[in-house]
Amino acid sequence: MFSKIWTTESTKSCSGQISRLQGAIDSADAIVIGAGAGLSTSAGFVYTGERFRKYFSDFEEKYGFHDMYSGGFYPYETLEEYWAYWSRYIYVNRYMDAPKPLYQELLGLVKGKDYFVITTNVDHCFQKAGFDKKCLFYTQGDYGLFQCSVPCHIDTYENEKIIRRMVDEQRDMKIPTELIPKCPKCGKPLTMNLRSDDKFVEDKGWHLAAEQYENFLRTRKNMRILFLELGVGHNTPAIIKYPFWQMTAKNSQAVYACVNYGEAVCPKEIEQQSICIDGDIGEVLKCL
Repeated sequence: MFSKIWTTESTKSCSGQISRLQGAIDSADAIVIGAGAGLSTSAGFVYTGERFRKYFSDFEEKYGFHDMYSGGFYPYETLEEYWAYWSRYIYVNRYMDAPKPLYQELLGLVKGKDYFVITTNVDHCFQKAGFDKKCLFYTQGDYGLFQCSVPCHIDTYENEKIIRRMVDEQRDMKIPTELIPKCPKCGKPLTMNLRSDDKFVEDKGWHLAAEQYENFLRTRKNMRILFLELGVGHNTPAIIKYPFWQMTAKNSQAVYACVNYGEAVCPKEIEQQSICIDGDIGEVLKCL
């Protein structure tokens, strides 16, 4: 549908673009926020460097990996070691607050507006910041949920209580054997509710959120909609990016806004309806 010719804008001369974005927020009848990993990165949820060493220096010394992402793929010999790592990872990236109040600042921009959020992030930052749960669609899962690894059924289980116990009771980078989570129905190991393969469970909550999102789009398709894309890369463009482009192209009143460090682009076909800002999302929001 779209050409391969992209339009970009840089924050080096973005004051005009930021003013346009502020105007689009103010005049929009509805706002659809599409959020990717870049938003949480800007909020301080980074998986390398000082933050990694602060929480995982013992794992780095023992296993030799140097970032949280690599630690998730390490071939641990036992489930006690595996869950020692993952419980701490989930605690740090799901139950701790982001280092910077970026999500709260974003909520301040859309509070009182008719909005909906679709995100590929699994860190739950939107809900923790105060966004309405009924206006959130986490398409790729949630670190705060377990599911059967088989899976033998499509229920999910909140894991905060057991994760905190794993973190508190682990010793020498191992959890007690009795804390290894098992499916209450088939006895197989539980795993995180994350979309990484064809075993991802879309539970009742997932389907309800998907239905609410589709209904939001359907009932507002002819309005002045701002599709505000924040930190979405090209790993899974079919979830947020491409649909935002397509819906903008079909609605002459719509505005597509993309704020992303190094990847703020739009097709030529919707250039006149687009605002592309190449820069850190936190810095851009401070200017609004």
